[in-house]
Amino acid sequence: MDDRTVLISGAGIAGPALAFWLRRYGFAVTVVERSPGPRPGGQAVDVRGTAREVVDRMGLTARIRAECVREQGMAYVDGRGDVRARMPVDAFAGEGIVADIEIERGDLARLLYEETRAEVEYVFDDSIETLTQTDDGVRLTFTRSAPRTVDLVIGADGSHSRTRALAFGPESAYVRPLGAYLAYFTTPYPDETGWFLLHNAPGGRVVGTRPNRHGRSSAFFSFASPALDVDRRDRAAQQRLLAERFADVGWRAAELLAAMGDAPDFYFDRYGQVRMDSWSAGRVALLGDAAWCPSPLTGQGTSLSLVGAYLLAGELAAAGGDHRVAYRRYEEVLRAHVTKGQELPGGGIGGFLPASRTAIRMRDATMRAMASRPLRGLATRLFFSHADGLTLPEYAATR
Repeated sequence: MDDRTVLISGAGIAGPALAFWLRRYGFAVTVVERSPGPRPGGQAVDVRGTAREVVDRMGLTARIRAECVREQGMAYVDGRGDVRARMPVDAFAGEGIVADIEIERGDLARLLYEETRAEVEYVFDDSIETLTQTDDGVRLTFTRSAPRTVDLVIGADGSHSRTRALAFGPESAYVRPLGAYLAYFTTPYPDETGWFLLHNAPGGRVVGTRPNRHGRSSAFFSFASPALDVDRRDRAAQQRLLAERFADVGWRAAELLAAMGDAPDFYFDRYGQVRMDSWSAGRVALLGDAAWCPSPLTGQGTSLSLVGAYLLAGELAAAGGDHRVAYRRYEEVLRAHVTKGQELPGGGIGGFLPASRTAIRMRDATMRAMASRPLRGLATRLFFSHADGLTLPEYAATR
């Protein structure tokens, strides 16, 4: 068996990272993406732990660091903007709540696209419509393109994966809601602090700002809630919901809400984790958030995607393209690391979104204590142990 043609669904971070390695091993790769091009903007994402070694092996560390967001750390503020607790970047060797390698999601996706576009076929503004597996390949139809048959299909299309739905079943079988929602978007307001600032309000709500690479602030909103009947593609309804939920919060909430209507990168979704017993079905496999979304609360999504892409491509190469062997090894090597990466920080959603003023004050006191030098070791175990490393295998490149 020699499965050499691979179609990847999703041109975010996981998909182009996988394409990078597959081309190095001699596979013919196509990436199909629903958006009309690489998506700009988005919140800053972390490169942590083992993922740092992956980007080193890709030769991209210097480029990523050159485009990093210069963020000093995270701080909780009261309604007047006075700092109540802070976690500096350097308090945890660059692997704390805010890592020392923070890059806007859109910048990392663009960088990976630029590294691969010369040797990888990208098909934008399209998506898989149907997927039929046979003994010899996977027959695909698309919303726009002509049908084609490939050897393998990899779903790297996020927690709402279309590929997963087609090959494994409905989203409800795999996505576990965590009882909260989040939104973020770029604002026209300048960043004046260099810190990721968060203001909690009773009722499990938080509003924040963080710097971006262009000297402006990005807004962040999150609130605790059971499942809501809001279409994840209905931007107007999502913005009305946010305006209602944060109408009485204070601090900079009203100012930030006023900017969301013109934001080019407004994003709204629920917190959830993807849990699956297997990441493959026949010739189809899943990667990144489609397979194991850990939720933004962990700060591990991007790093797990980069590590997973390296391992999946490497195992396909090591198995001579035999997907049955490669997919099994991919899970054997990565499963425990992903499970660790899905662990929520101490307190989980409730710790991040305390419900009462008393709970907010207790959280602030806890954060102040954790940031103190005597307790930094304990804080690392409670909050950041999921950043522990994984020993990466070496795979021989064929090109």
